[in-house]
Amino acid sequence: MRHSRSEVFGYCCFAYCCQLVVQKKGLRQIHTLSTLPFSTTRRTKPSRVWAPFLHMDQDVERKELISPLKSTYSPVNIPELEVPTVSDLSTEERQYGGLSFGSHKIRIYSGSSNTELANEVAKYLGKSELSPIMRKRFSDGEIYVRLEESVRGCSVFLLQSTCYPANDHLMELLLMIDACRRAHASQVTAVIPYYGYARADRLVDPDTKRREALASKLVANMICEAGANRVIVMDIHSPQTCGFFDIPLDHIFASPCLVEYLLQNCPSDMVVVAPDVGGVARARAFAKQLHDAPLAIIDKRREQHNVAKVLNLIGDVKGRTAILVDDMIDTAGTITEAAKSLRENGAKTVFAVATHAVFSGAAVERLSSGVFEQVIVTNTIQVPKEKRFPQLRIVNVASLLGETIWRVHEDSLY
Repeated sequence: MRHSRSEVFGYCCFAYCCQLVVQKKGLRQIHTLSTLPFSTTRRTKPSRVWAPFLHMDQDVERKELISPLKSTYSPVNIPELEVPTVSDLSTEERQYGGLSFGSHKIRIYSGSSNTELANEVAKYLGKSELSPIMRKRFSDGEIYVRLEESVRGCSVFLLQSTCYPANDHLMELLLMIDACRRAHASQVTAVIPYYGYARADRLVDPDTKRREALASKLVANMICEAGANRVIVMDIHSPQTCGFFDIPLDHIFASPCLVEYLLQNCPSDMVVVAPDVGGVARARAFAKQLHDAPLAIIDKRREQHNVAKVLNLIGDVKGRTAILVDDMIDTAGTITEAAKSLRENGAKTVFAVATHAVFSGAAVERLSSGVFEQVIVTNTIQVPKEKRFPQLRIVNVASLLGETIWRVHEDSLY
């Protein structure tokens, strides 16, 4: 009798299920298999092995019938699953306890502006090194960017400060964003510790009849159009610039790191000084964190870009340690004139505190002239060796950025 392929396959499945039932209930024999419509056979030619899945349509020669089963049942040997050891796991799987989270993977990439800070952020997040990326420049000056690994379904964070040369670093950031978007990353976050072009954030000059460019809004549009899903900035020059972005933005402050340094290294008779009226809110927040230190304000009139003139001082600094607080130090003209005014009004010592060390023009000469006891900045901008001087102190904000990145990645509220 010849059976179809589906019938033979069904008989095989039925026989295997009956064996599993016998193993589970501990039966010694099974008699339901004695009436199977086919039986095991021995072929005359040993070179041709009978297998129901390979030769279903061939006639099978039956020589011996085994009915009923007289031998005791031998249990089916099910192979054990191989459990990988720790050495067999990848770096990311070891980091997350042997699990790979797929779309929850983090990739940390760095531009060429501040690779030292990016490496420290990656280490804070538990990564031994930054994700590989190729950055090069053609002979005509064009920038080329290529990711060296797959980011499909990953949460990508790009660290790049748009400091000097601002145009090159900005273009490099845009190319990195575009490369991640085209590589199907689930989310692309631009982490910009120092956001350049933030000072061109309003139209205020009546003589030009508002024919000037609003560069801060233009740069925000470029980052959004390049494909970024989220932006993280630190101590941006003007808070209203955050409203220029049409995507979620996290604005963090370096004050926790700077306040901790001041409490450990400065006398207790501190008075916080705002170098201009625009920095009063920042100085007031700083003074509150310094155990409600007194506040003073310097009234300044700016005659032209990068040129300032100090008029008068509001507040008492006599016999105290003056802490000048600003978001950045560019040419150091404003903060140096403010320090001289504080010295003339009886300040015992003057400390300069700023988040971003731009240090352009004659900034190094002015800051190292002896007016300041210390100049305290963060590492949002990498300060080259030729721009370092004895009074300079650099506070590390890698942990602050790393914690922010992790909370954004995990959608944490606190």
